[in-house]
Amino acid sequence: METLAAILTWLYAFVGFWPLLMMLVWVIGGLGFYLLHETGARRREAPPPLAQSLRVSILIPCYNEEDNAEETIRACAAQSYPDYEIIAINDGSRDRTAEVLDRLAAEIPRLRVVHLAQNQGKATALRTGALVANGEILVCIDGDAILHPDCVAWLVRRFGNRPRLGAVTGNPRIRNRSSLLGLLQVGEFSATIGLIKRTQRLYGRVFTVSGVVVAFRVSALHDVGWWTDDNLTEDVDVTWKLQRRRWTVHFEPNALCYILMPETLRGLWRQRLRWASGGAQTFLRYAPDFLHWKGRRMWGVLGEYVVSVFWCYAMILTLALALLSLAGLMPARLGPPPALLSIWGMVLSVACMVQFAVSLWVDRRHEPHRRETLRPLLWVIWYPAVFWCLSAAATAVGFPRAILRRGGRRARWTSPDRGFR
Repeated sequence: METLAAILTWLYAFVGFWPLLMMLVWVIGGLGFYLLHETGARRREAPPPLAQSLRVSILIPCYNEEDNAEETIRACAAQSYPDYEIIAINDGSRDRTAEVLDRLAAEIPRLRVVHLAQNQGKATALRTGALVANGEILVCIDGDAILHPDCVAWLVRRFGNRPRLGAVTGNPRIRNRSSLLGLLQVGEFSATIGLIKRTQRLYGRVFTVSGVVVAFRVSALHDVGWWTDDNLTEDVDVTWKLQRRRWTVHFEPNALCYILMPETLRGLWRQRLRWASGGAQTFLRYAPDFLHWKGRRMWGVLGEYVVSVFWCYAMILTLALALLSLAGLMPARLGPPPALLSIWGMVLSVACMVQFAVSLWVDRRHEPHRRETLRPLLWVIWYPAVFWCLSAAATAVGFPRAILRRGGRRARWTSPDRGFR
């Protein structure tokens, strides 16, 4: 019994201190990236001119996007970058997406449309678009994404004198903020995703590009075999494939893209479960390829992922033991001490607010309404309760789901929750 109590004490300590450690790492890394790349002479309101213009193809895979396609394509047609084309791929949509795209193609000279007879999945749609593209750089976005007028110019400028640069991921910003879940995700994309991207780029390797806004060098994609059509998250998969072949991946915080996110718990759960399952698929498939000295720069990403998955299961176990202890179904001394839980909750809440405040300050100039920059900070007290539990549950379900998923089965998509309209 004493041995069990000691093991559980270490378990509770790990569950409590791991998030604090990662918050510290992300804040330091995010601030380091900001000071090195986003301040002083490097801080620009407009992208610098390029010595040589690279031909760009913007790929937009669309599935049931009749409500969003026109707004997305018109934003693409308004890019400040001079040399580009737009290719919209209708992936067997069942609504009026095909009619909308054909009408726009007759109106916008830069736009070409490819129609697939059946839904083949995002990876296949992207590969189809790449086959007919003329660009040296492929900018890939989702069918509901609204690009900032300078987004493509900011993405492309990174490729100029970097021949081994395979991909540049942009900076997605949430545009539906009418609910608590929407506001929490505004903070999440800055406080978690934005800081993680900055930190990972600072030490050399990135877990994933943002599939909603990313630019690829065509030769790099060809080298790694393009996108994999059986992975639930094609963006994670292609990121690891690129880095496995020693292509680098950069983060461009000025490449802004405004996106819609789920605002219901059901939609959010489906999204996070897909993210968790796809991330696990990628890890299981490619992790062995990095377990040698040449893959050492990826060890930080691998280690963080493994420990984070373990933390998710440990957190669920801790919550279950806490409930059993409170219900009197197990000895109280084996459960988490109530006083410790209270102190831990307060410390994590304060740490979470500090992390959000730092990240929102770093990203403040990228917000469309700067007066509302700190508004999500009022609601971050709910972030650990909602998103940590949701993410832990999604990982706990998604990892075995990835193990059991039959390889080679094409990952087709369905229309996601795009928030309250």
